[in-house]
Amino acid sequence: MKSYLSVYSAATYEKVIERSRFIVNCAHAENEEEARAFVSGVRAAHPLATHNCYAFVADKVGNLMRFSDDGEPQGTAGMPILDVLKNRKLFESAVVVTRYFGGIKLGAGGLVRAYSSSAAEAIARAEIREYGVCREIYAAVGYENFDALKKFFLLRGVGMKDIVYTDKISVTAAVREEDATEFSASLVDFMSGKVQVTQGSDYWHPFMPGSRGAQR
Repeated sequence: MKSYLSVYSAATYEKVIERSRFIVNCAHAENEEEARAFVSGVRAAHPLATHNCYAFVADKVGNLMRFSDDGEPQGTAGMPILDVLKNRKLFESAVVVTRYFGGIKLGAGGLVRAYSSSAAEAIARAEIREYGVCREIYAAVGYENFDALKKFFLLRGVGMKDIVYTDKISVTAAVREEDATEFSASLVDFMSGKVQVTQGSDYWHPFMPGSRGAQR
């Protein structure tokens, strides 16, 4: 596995269906502990809600899936929410749909549509990132070559994470692991050898969809 999609930052969405108020909260959750803490937090924020139904995929490969109907008829809430996550191919993501009953019963089919559509619309509005393995790149240049270094990073669409000014200017960046060797060689070539480049450690990082380098 080289990458996967996930909800990046917490988001909230709300809609009313037949007088029932549906509030959807979604967030990134790297493990079951984080996912359950998120669910507990939403429940605590809505203690008077009729239901707090949820689903989450709390790993990178889809082996850890959990869901709950929280008092709704079996199969009408938690599983439809989980199906939204699966259909969008989202991992390490949690969704809680809070319902305040408005007095009109929706029936089993109506509940499935209400929970799945609410979750889908919330996910459509959430920020999704592609999580991939990145490698840190360290580059050091003389002050007279810093503008050229910045130009190269700009052309490649890679942000500088840290800049340190000493007798030289040292920058830290991160690129996708599979691009690291080519990126380093191209940088040296672009700078006509007037740069010191070393590669650091690998780690998982949320990339903007379609980008090659990790941003701040």
